[in-house]
Amino acid sequence: MDEAKIYKSEGGRLAIQRSYRKLLDDWPVPARRRTVDTSLGATFVLEGGPPDAPPLVLLHGSGTNAAMWRAEFPEWSRRFRVLALDLPGEPGLSAQVRPPLDSDAHARWLDEVFEALGLEDAAVVGASLGAWVALDHAVRRPSRVSRLVLLCPAGIGRQTYGWLLPVILLRLLGPWGRRRSAAKVAGVDDASFLDFLTEIYREFRPRTERLPVFTDAQLAGLPMPVLAIAGERDAMFDTAETRRRLRNAPRATVRVLPGVGHSVLGQAERVSAFLVIKSTVE
Repeated sequence: MDEAKIYKSEGGRLAIQRSYRKLLDDWPVPARRRTVDTSLGATFVLEGGPPDAPPLVLLHGSGTNAAMWRAEFPEWSRRFRVLALDLPGEPGLSAQVRPPLDSDAHARWLDEVFEALGLEDAAVVGASLGAWVALDHAVRRPSRVSRLVLLCPAGIGRQTYGWLLPVILLRLLGPWGRRRSAAKVAGVDDASFLDFLTEIYREFRPRTERLPVFTDAQLAGLPMPVLAIAGERDAMFDTAETRRRLRNAPRATVRVLPGVGHSVLGQAERVSAFLVIKSTVE
């Protein structure tokens, strides 16, 4: 597969990766950096927590990387072997390829990552695009996903573009506007991470294709417990439709956060509680 032109310049790619490594150097808890080989190329993994603890795989959203889990990683690594992956084709340290979304390419990629990490199954947390990848894997490989957490998920509610015009206008205002647009979309106030996102916005070319939507039958076929958390004011995906359609999933719980947009923050303890509770049918 040919490498995707995901950066505007080679200098931009190098600058983003330097900044990313600085964030990793300042990671809030001990974490191991490793790379595993797949048919798509190298996949970067940030691993923390007890090596014999239950595995928890994290899949970040579009236009970012494993650094998006800085706030949640310390909480989750207390109880889990946390494995934060850099998705291929995003501004991280994995291969610069973009497998087609309307295929089983991402599921095959995750199969290979699971095998390289010695995982038979795992709980999976995904955000936005990462939630789409997580849900795609759960649909295609239900035995490999023990529990599924979807944060501001793609692929369920209607994809919208109400967020786009304000962001475009802000970016026309130069560095200040790019920083404001990064804050608006990501919803973060971590200064160092916000600086990093601003750099990404300047040099990175995001995916622009419409994400495939999962069918009601696919949602109904999910056997694992599912927790979906979405913002009431998400301008990227229709939260009301997401909540309605997830009623098809027999073991799904949906939480809608009042007044919150696309970025779902501060949910580490709620997610932890969901991951450790054992239902009577398991």
